[in-house]
Parts: sequence; structure tokens; C-alpha cells
Amino acid sequence: MPGLFDKSLPIGVRAELFNHLAAMEQAGVPATRAFATLHLPAAFQPRLLRMQRHLAQGRDLASAGALAELFSGFEVSLLRAAQQAGSPAPLYRRLAENYARREQARRQVRARLLLPAAVLLLALLVQPLPALVSGSLGIAGYLWGVLQPLLLVAVPVIALRALLVRLQQPGAGAPRDMAYLLRRLPLFGQAYLRRNVHDFFDSLALLLAAGVPMLEALPRACATLGDSWLRTQFERLAPAIAAGQSLGQALRALPDFPGRSRVVALVLTGEGSGTLDEMLRAHAGHERQALADFHAQLATWLPRLAYLLVALWLAYSLLSGAAFSPRLPPELL
Repeated sequence: MPGLFDKSLPIGVRAELFNHLAAMEQAGVPATRAFATLHLPAAFQPRLLRMQRHLAQGRDLASAGALAELFSGFEVSLLRAAQQAGSPAPLYRRLAENYARREQARRQVRARLLLPAAVLLLALLVQPLPALVSGSLGIAGYLWGVLQPLLLVAVPVIALRALLVRLQQPGAGAPRDMAYLLRRLPLFGQAYLRRNVHDFFDSLALLLAAGVPMLEALPRACATLGDSWLRTQFERLAPAIAAGQSLGQALRALPDFPGRSRVVALVLTGEGSGTLDEMLRAHAGHERQALADFHAQLATWLPRLAYLLVALWLAYSLLSGAAFSPRLPPELL
């Protein structure tokens, strides 16, 4: 399942990786030396060693990173385009900033969820204590009474975490059925589609800025799309352009997707002024900001939802407990 068995580096590690590479590239340090001075957590050191070995064998940066599993498929596509443009330093900085923002949002959500999680754990430990003290509940029953609700909570939490990781893995791809479900989830579905749209136009802008012809850039940009439906739609652009349409006209003929009207207007402006790559980059920036706003809202409302669920569970426990269901002693029955 994507997100549970993904081989990509964690978001925080990727932020540190590209921040280091950006600093080394700006200082004029060769890639081989930059990776030799890089320090990653112990679990990822074997990948770093493989990367150094592939670079020493003469492979280019993108190919070496792909073989060493140090870069994701999306990052490899962008690096290949950046290599054509000259220096990959701007790409390194952009990826480092992007991953740093995501890591900050993730930590913010996790920190805000710690208190409701502690309240829930305390309630689970205390609620069955009277029965344990009175002897009507054994140690095994007490432990099961604590663990059973935790297991019921853990399953949706793990599923949500897998979903969030899936949303943060651009270009990783998803099975058709899973992609269908992701698109239709309230709130998360739009974020999933928006992430794909951002990756497509961001990579297309970089490819065009690097001098890659439109008909060659479009398939490479489509390769960054993880959603099968969106990829099928955007793959129709190249034949339409080959038939004589402009990019703006071809985009206008596609089914609706997040930000379509805006990007069509920007593309038509860019095609008329000769600044198409800049307009595409501007649209990608708008989508990136929308995703950042979504993560900020998630950090605000997810803890509140957790508090509500804990409060509802505590109320249910009180209303269904012995205090509201008194029983007569056996000798009075």
C-alpha cells in the first residue's frame, strides 16, 4: 500500500538532503564531494554509499540517485531537466524549501495531537480501575479493556497517516482503485488532485525553461502524475498540440481539474507574451500555496476533531457505566 511501503526518504531527511546539496552547489563543490560530506541517518547510509559509488563510476546525478534509491521518481525527472538547464542549485533550493514546509506542517499536526492522545490514554487507564479494584475484573480483562479501544483508534490513524504520506509523494503513482478512492475523499481528494496538478505544471515549467521542446516536455511532465485519470487526460495534450492547437486551447478542451480556468488564462497570456514558462511557474506557485493552506487548516482542525472524539467516548463511558446503571445487591434480589 503506498505510503506504508514507500521507499522514498522521509520528508525531513529529504529537506536536509536538498538543503545540503543547494549549499554545496552554490559554493561550487562537485557532486562527488558534496555527497561525501553528507550525513544521513544510519538507516539510509547504505543508499548514500551506493550513490557515491555510482557517481564515481561516471553516472550522472539523476541516474545515480535513481539507482541508489536516494531520489524519488519525481525528483529524478526534475533533476534531469535541471541538468539540461545547467546548474541544479535553484531546483535544490526549491525542493529543500518545499520539503521543509511539509515537515513543519507534519510536526505541527503531531504536536497538537499529543495532548488529546494523552487524555485518551489516561481515560483508558482510569476507566476500568474501579472494576479491577473491586475484583470483578482480572488483570487480563483490564489490559484488554485498555488495549481494545487503542486498537480501534490505531487502525483509522494508521490509514490516515498512509493517506497523508500518499498525498506527499508526487509522481509515486497509485493503483487505479486507490486513486479513484483518493479523488473522491472529502477535502483530501481535492488536495490529492491539486498535488498532482502542481507537480505537472511545475515540472513542465522547468522543462520548458531548460529549452526542452514542448512535445518532448509534455510526456516527461505527465510521468510525474501519480493519478491515473489525470495522467490520461494530460496525455491528450501532446497529440492536440501536434495537430496545431496551442497549449491553452488544448488545456481548455480537457475535463475540469483544480485550477483549470486560472491556468488556461495564464497559459494564453504566456503564449502571447513569450513568457509561458514563467506563467506556468506562477500557477504552480499558486497551487503550492493552496496546498500549504490546506496543511495549515489540517493542523488546526484535526486536533479539535480528536478532542471531540475523546469527549464523546468519555461521555459514552460515563452514561453506560455503573453510575448510571445501578444494580441491587444480590441479597436484595
